[in-house]
Amino acid sequence: MTGRINRIPCVIMRGGTSRGPYFKASDLPSDIAERDRVLLAVMGSPHPMQIDGIGGSHTVTSKVAIVGPSARDDADVDFLFAQISVDEAIVDTKPNCGNMLSGVGPFAIEEGMVPAQDPETRVRVFNVNTGALVEQTIQTPGGHVTYEGNLALDGVPGTAAPIRMAFANTEGAVTGALFASGQRREEIDGIAVTLIDNAMPMMLLRADSVGLRGDETPEEIDANSEMLARVEALRLEAGRRMGLGDVSKLVTPKVGLLSQARHGGTIASRYLVPHSCHRSHAATGAICLATACCLEGTVAADVIGGAVRQSGDVVIEHPAGRIDVGVSLEPDTQGGMRVSRTEILRTARRIFEGFVYVAGQ
Repeated sequence: MTGRINRIPCVIMRGGTSRGPYFKASDLPSDIAERDRVLLAVMGSPHPMQIDGIGGSHTVTSKVAIVGPSARDDADVDFLFAQISVDEAIVDTKPNCGNMLSGVGPFAIEEGMVPAQDPETRVRVFNVNTGALVEQTIQTPGGHVTYEGNLALDGVPGTAAPIRMAFANTEGAVTGALFASGQRREEIDGIAVTLIDNAMPMMLLRADSVGLRGDETPEEIDANSEMLARVEALRLEAGRRMGLGDVSKLVTPKVGLLSQARHGGTIASRYLVPHSCHRSHAATGAICLATACCLEGTVAADVIGGAVRQSGDVVIEHPAGRIDVGVSLEPDTQGGMRVSRTEILRTARRIFEGFVYVAGQ
């Protein structure tokens, strides 16, 4: 690919509260190193404004979805998520992204990978990053994807058609265990944390343990460099304890700064991604936090005064509003409860289709 300009078919979509390009796997290089060089060039990284690419200069708009037909009997399509660093030449494919995931079903249908039904189409997605299976229900009246609907997502203007996503067996998706360190609650540098991995590896801690109220705006959090440096030191140790090694160049584990809900929800969260605050909340992070809220002994359960004990919605308050996670609980083998299934509603929208032009690598 050296010495010439390459054009690659591309669709830009909003998925939930994120946005990025969606590619067919067959349109990208099969060699991983070459693929990553192309993705960095596509997004314009590393550069703080991503001025020579299509990235949006922020973590939530520097994401890529790669989709192709699946060879698995239990899946229709494979989805590989790539988090592209804005200011470093890093392509991280360890985590999943539930927001970008929400655009996979519509993309797969419109690209001819899954035949549309009337009035809804089920798309079974295998997430290559984590090995999780997700069932999506897409609105396809008359056999065509519709993005028009009445579901409003906090953090997204307007309304759109609902996309239901059901997650099962996502415990230990990245680390191999729900509690990778073997504990529901432990201390790092004197601060109580929960290290948990369900759909997304996270370090959960009370906001007040690092000097916050918990209702700060993302701008206030991003400006608190001393606090962010302290949290990053905790996160690096959390990554080591979770078996992820040196996470200084990785976006996982993510961080949840927790406090009591103020507007009728279950819990409030400021979600770090990890070096800045998400303007709303990641979907996979919401699933992970909701799981922690349902398990005794976690920092999240302590914040809300005891674990959620019945199946239903866990409502997470975030800077842009709230996100509801439906949880199904069942008894575990130790006499407690476990989260057997989670569901979340997202929306998506196809914004652009055409070609992205990439300078030769």
